[in-house]
Amino acid sequence: MKPIPTEYHDLLKDETKAYLFLATVMADGSPQVTPVWFSADETHILVNTAKGRVKDRNMRTRPRVAMAIQDPSTPYRYLQIRGRVDGITEEGGDEHINTLSLKYDGKPWRKVEGQTRVIFKILIEHVDAH
Repeated sequence: MKPIPTEYHDLLKDETKAYLFLATVMADGSPQVTPVWFSADETHILVNTAKGRVKDRNMRTRPRVAMAIQDPSTPYRYLQIRGRVDGITEEGGDEHINTLSLKYDGKPWRKVEGQTRVIFKILIEHVDAH
């Protein structure tokens, strides 16, 4: 695994509020890209979605993903990341989406009745910094 360079760690911090563009693979092999909220540590990206959405179905059956994190203040500064899902859990899903909502929107998440939140833990396997 190639680590995220230290000079790009700011893109992972809450105060930066950078979005992650998540590319998954559809059943027919075509790519599907979604901008998402995320959290991260040195080895993993955590993405939260509602169970049953396209990215949820794609990552459960085809766990290899590509991601880009763009600096909100300098658009040509970004990370390209490739990885694979190595953990899926519903446990803590509501708490995690609430934390992300506070980070990005500055207010608590409003739970949607009947919706199950899922956390995907994505192992960072390759990083290119630009």
